[in-house]
Amino acid sequence: MEVILLSIYSFFVWLIFIKLKWLPWNIVSQVTVVIIPVVALVALILLLNIFAPSSADVRVYKYTVPIVSQVRGRVIEVGVEEGNRLVKKGDVLFRIDPTPYQLEVNTLEAQLVGMQGSQRELLEQEKGAQAKIEESQNRAKELSARLALTQKRVQQYRELVASGAGNRFDLERAQTEVLEQRGALDAARNAESQARASLGQIQQKLGATVNGEVSQVAQVRAQLENAKWQLDQTTTHSPCECYVVNLQLRPGGFVAGLPVNPVMTLLEADGQVVAFYNQNELHQVKPGDEAEFALETMPGKIIKAKVDSIVWAQGQGQLQPSGTIPMTMSGFVAQPPGRYAVKFKLEERDKAIFLAAGAAGHAAIYTEHLEAVHIIRKVILRTGAYLNYLILKLH
Repeated sequence: MEVILLSIYSFFVWLIFIKLKWLPWNIVSQVTVVIIPVVALVALILLLNIFAPSSADVRVYKYTVPIVSQVRGRVIEVGVEEGNRLVKKGDVLFRIDPTPYQLEVNTLEAQLVGMQGSQRELLEQEKGAQAKIEESQNRAKELSARLALTQKRVQQYRELVASGAGNRFDLERAQTEVLEQRGALDAARNAESQARASLGQIQQKLGATVNGEVSQVAQVRAQLENAKWQLDQTTTHSPCECYVVNLQLRPGGFVAGLPVNPVMTLLEADGQVVAFYNQNELHQVKPGDEAEFALETMPGKIIKAKVDSIVWAQGQGQLQPSGTIPMTMSGFVAQPPGRYAVKFKLEERDKAIFLAAGAAGHAAIYTEHLEAVHIIRKVILRTGAYLNYLILKLH
């Protein structure tokens, strides 16, 4: 751009001083003609760097998602291919042989049915024990009434025998009935005690419940749910819209289900564009400012964006917690001040553009001040974008 401006300026100097001779071409005019472009270009460059700062270090970053199998087993299918092929969220990445996990589910389902049958049996036993208690209580009441009546008869027979008006045999028979009824009453009370003891044991088993189920049933149900989850994890789905990079997993391979053993890596489809600026270039920049950048992977293409945020932090401003007092760098060569990163947000028209991870290029930010010089920065950026078509190597 500077060359173009100098060429235009030189043309007008030639036209005014040489061709048309409107002004004299002497020492004063010659010095003036040389000084004007130098001062103007210096002022222009300084203003551009303040109100339309540029960066020669633009990078495209993309996060990776390591895929780790939740279960172990033999791989029977790999559902994706390596390369620049988009994997949508929910697509099948790979499948593991589900046979052992399906067998575990079948076994636990059978155990659950058996445990539920045992729970119903306990409920029936509880009802039977309660009925037996009621029966024993009614039997004891009946025997108590009969015993009281028999004891009254014994007293009456004893009085009759003492007066000589009664039969001693009737007295002895009544006394025998008292003994029999007492034994039957004791037996009824013992049956009631045994039924209560049995009911207590049953209620104790039924009392250990989780969500309305006895603990044994709840435990088997939890094991069954875990087994079903493991069976579902034999099929691994993509958690995002990504690309597969360095796919080495093949059918027949064995995955161990360890968190430190990724079987493949996904590269997210949407990345983020970051430009690095010197510290004194950002005092006029703020989020929302217009921005443009050009990548070497797309010669001649200008991508529109806006400033998303400025990352006001870098490694030289970090202190790790330790017992060592930070040094003042006295006696050492001080590191140059680090640059700050500016994150870009693509405009709607360019959001569908494929951005290669690691792509580099140039960028410019247009602040709200001195918009007249923005056109110069845009021309410079576009000229550099078209220069990316040049491949300068000799082989």
